[in-house]
Amino acid sequence: MYVYLNGKIVPSKEAVVSVFDHGFLYGDGVYETMRVYDGVIFMIDEHIRRLYRSASMIGLTIPLETDLLKISIYETLIANRLKNAYVRLTVSRGHGDIGLDPELCTKPTIVIIVQKLKEYPRAFYKNGISLIIPETRKNLREAINPRIKSLNFLNNILAKIEAKKRDAYEAVMLNVYGKLTEGTISNVFFYENGILCTPSPACGILDGITRGIVIDLARREGFKVEEGEFTKDDIYSAVEVFITNTTLEVMPVSKVDDQGYAVGKITKLLHKTYRQEVNAYMANVRAGLFQHLRKSMC
Repeated sequence: MYVYLNGKIVPSKEAVVSVFDHGFLYGDGVYETMRVYDGVIFMIDEHIRRLYRSASMIGLTIPLETDLLKISIYETLIANRLKNAYVRLTVSRGHGDIGLDPELCTKPTIVIIVQKLKEYPRAFYKNGISLIIPETRKNLREAINPRIKSLNFLNNILAKIEAKKRDAYEAVMLNVYGKLTEGTISNVFFYENGILCTPSPACGILDGITRGIVIDLARREGFKVEEGEFTKDDIYSAVEVFITNTTLEVMPVSKVDDQGYAVGKITKLLHKTYRQEVNAYMANVRAGLFQHLRKSMC
């Protein structure tokens, strides 16, 4: 396995980050995860854009142009000889003396990890997964802006611990006002009264890229979509529930706390159309590459 570390692709055993790195000491940094389908990184521009947005929001300058960063990701993918993979791109504040002052760090640390994609069990998509509403509440968005995809994940980890104790796969947190927000690694949707519902960004969620795609696909299919404020009683009374993220795509939920749900036709349709969107994206990328090669040969 090979890892990109600060401009070099090295064997994973040599990919060593200092114990004085502020990403390790304080969770000071940002990250993105991406999925690779048959050698094509899905929505790479959107992920890179969000990475730079997150970095800007914490006053962190990424010392690479976006095109060079994209090339570095693909080079790491090629070095690992993988076609279907998971990409984790991390940018920390970098090495510095102990202390919270960002100016103690002079240069960010950039790490790109590419691993073989571990497919989720087919049973998850056929039968659905269980989730809980944990006691852990989502951080106040006024305290930590949820639009920052931060390395500091303790809030989510505490909720995940609760989920595991209750034999659930995922936990969807409430905010301090008792409104649904998001899962530890996912966005949540539910269908009731002919409306596809999902918590709005104002509730304190990360505006997931997959979430946005699913909203667009649902509207294209003629569904009414409502981004709003919802309570746990709203999701309990739903007909269908599913979660989304980059790697799991659209995954049905069969249970929220003690409330059960069928894996319904809306969830199945949206997962199908999502896969069609992925295939169309891959075809466009390959067509663009073919055109570029033709021009370079002329």
